[in-house]
Amino acid sequence: QVQLVESGGGLVQAGGSLRLSCAASGRTFSSYAMGWFRQGPGKEREFVARISYSGAITSYADSVKGRFAISRDNAKNTVYVQMNSLKPEDTAVYYCAASRLSIGSKRSDDYDYWGQGTQVTVSS
Repeated sequence: QVQLVESGGGLVQAGGSLRLSCAASGRTFSSYAMGWFRQGPGKEREFVARISYSGAITSYADSVKGRFAISRDNAKNTVYVQMNSLKPEDTAVYYCAASRLSIGSKRSDDYDYWGQGTQVTVSS
């Protein structure tokens, strides 16, 4: 069992930055790939970024590539996403998720555990 708690969301102006954190419980965090997803108002949940269990492999949605960076610290049981050059269309609830697949996935169905989400609002 893995419990995930996101933090770091908030209100930011367009062009600003935020760093989201996701703290995981349990001693098996390092065996899970991690992903970030988001769900904007009136939209379906969408993939944002993923990172392999070791941290060696990452991938991003085209909409955030070059602006967001996912990372993890297995010693701290935490995964991060650094979000730069934020745009109003990045406004969403952001969720972290854990997957037993070694490199994770872009599909939400491939994730086994989810956090409760943190709100990110980008004003224009």
